[in-house]
This record gives sequence, structure tokens and C-alpha cells, in this order.
Amino acid sequence: MTMRYRTLGGTGIEVSVHCLGAMMFGAVGNKDHDDCVRIIHTALDRGINFIDTADMYSAGESEEIVGKALEGRRDDVVLATKVHFPMGEGRNRSGNSRRWIVKEVEESLRRLRTDWIDLYQVHRPDHTTDIEETLSALTDLVRAGKIRAFGCSTFPADEIVEAYHVAERRGLQRFRTEQPPYSLLARGIEASVLPVCQRFGMGVLTWSPLASGFLSGRYRKGQAIDLTTGRASLTPARFDPSIPGNVAKFDAVEELAEVADGLGCSLPELAVAFCAAHPGVTSVITGPRTMEQLESLLKGASLTLDDAVLDRIDEIVPPGTNVYHPDGAWTPPTLSDPARRRRPLVERAAG
Repeated sequence: MTMRYRTLGGTGIEVSVHCLGAMMFGAVGNKDHDDCVRIIHTALDRGINFIDTADMYSAGESEEIVGKALEGRRDDVVLATKVHFPMGEGRNRSGNSRRWIVKEVEESLRRLRTDWIDLYQVHRPDHTTDIEETLSALTDLVRAGKIRAFGCSTFPADEIVEAYHVAERRGLQRFRTEQPPYSLLARGIEASVLPVCQRFGMGVLTWSPLASGFLSGRYRKGQAIDLTTGRASLTPARFDPSIPGNVAKFDAVEELAEVADGLGCSLPELAVAFCAAHPGVTSVITGPRTMEQLESLLKGASLTLDDAVLDRIDEIVPPGTNVYHPDGAWTPPTLSDPARRRRPLVERAAG
């Protein structure tokens, strides 16, 4: 297998089509630092040159592991990390404000044992911070040499467009990438996010190609599912077949597994190949916890899906639709906060 590379948006940076996600390195996944380092080195030896982590993954432990693994190999790797979620207790230790971004980038640089970050991403939108404030801080970090480029993660299409026009009006640098959830079961970004990114020439690195483990092949219809181990133990409601909302996921998995069987590949291999086949996708983040999982995912790197296979997938899960709401994705405050959708009681009547 020879890994392929694609240009990351308009940055001129070439990245592997597989991006090694480091979320499972540390307390929430693989606690053995030496084993995690071996996984990273194996990925690099097999042609992956793109690693994605975040400050909040295992409270900074993931970044520390990645930093340890990259000693002596930093120049060969395109390194991405993220900022937004709380880091420790207290006020002003999260979000997208200049105050927090400027402070936390220094912490990430320290944990990663590097002088620069290739791609610094805003992990989620923050409606308490003006987008101009965020873009201005990130632009200054590029000019200071702390970061090479910056992007956003799990932003809705309208906020990507807004950020683009604010940057243009204010003479600021713009988001060069977006990192959205995308899988065989969650195709919602095909409707607007991916077309917007293509229109603006943005690179796209997708997360959760295995639908938080649902496409791992371990969870099948009619089979006993142990909700006390693995991913299922963390969020049993996502995998419990007795919950009506999960029925559609199990039904779709059965049909997708038939497609994989017909190709002579595994369901995870099909899932990653599907994401990589979209013209708007630059790189697919895969987050192995073990060496076995890494080897399994790398095995499918050369898998090519022809039009007939993609047409069959479209029949199972129509383009632009989600069989479920992507786990861990962002929900707009206008939907999560009832007060934003309801007038005061005395004003609700028409007459």
C-alpha cells in the first residue's frame, strides 16, 4: 500500500488521506503511553503524515503523548490540535475568546513539545464571542509564527459563511479547514457544509467515520450486545437495540454489511473508504485505540468504491441525511434552549 496525499485547502500543505486521530490516547482510551507511541510511529512508517489531537482529549494527556512520539520526527508531520472546551475549573478557561486562545495555544505548544502548530482549530462555535475576535486572535498567532493555519470544527454552514465574510471585510486570515462528523450513517454535511467548503476552497478532515463505533462490526441486529464494555459502556443509549431510535441504525448496518461482504472487505474498511471518496473531503480521521485497530484500518486504505457501490449506499442511506444525530456534534442554542424558541407567555397569542 502507498498512502495518497491531498492538498489541505489552499494552504499548499500536503496531507495523507488517512489522518491519525489521537482522541483515544490517554485516560479515556489507551492508558499505556509507550503503546500509544508505537501506534503513532507505525502510522508514520506506513505513510500517514497527518495527526489530529485536541487540548481537551484526556485533559491534555493526548497532546503529551503525541509530543513524546514526535520527538525527532516533528518536521515530517503535519500536526493539528484544537481549542474551545474547558480545561480545568474556573472562569475564562474555555471558549473562543482572544484571552483563552492566546493562553491555551502556549499550553498546547508545551504539551506537544513543539514551537509551532500546523493547523489550529476552533473545536466548536461559541456564541458568547464575536467571530471577529476569534479570527483576529488566530490571525495574530499566524503572524507570530505560533501556528501555520487555522480552521473550525463542527461549524454549521451558515457560520462558516459568516466567518468567511467577516475575515474578508476586516482583512483577517480565514478558516482554511473544517472538521465535521461524517459517516455512512451521518451524511447530513453533504447538504450544505461540504458544498460551502468546496465553494470557499477549504480543506475538510472528517471525524467519526465509524459512527462512534457503530460501524465497527461489533454491533449487529439480533445479536446480544454487551452494554458494559467498550464504547457501549460509555453511552449505552446509543447502542441499546431496545431503544426505538436505534432501530434504523441497526437496519442500515445490516444492509451496509452486505455491501462490505460483497466487496470482500470489512465494514470499517467500507466506512472509511466511503468518506474518502467524496470530492469535498481532504482527509479522514481514524482514531485507533490499539495497534490491531490501526492495522485493520490501514488494510482498507487501497479500497476503491465504484459508482455501483456508491449508488447502493445511496439507496440504504440517502445523500444528505442522518440516520441519527452524530454523537458529540454541536447543537445550535436556538434548538437546545427552549427560551430562544418561545415568546413570553403574554405575547404568544395572535389576538
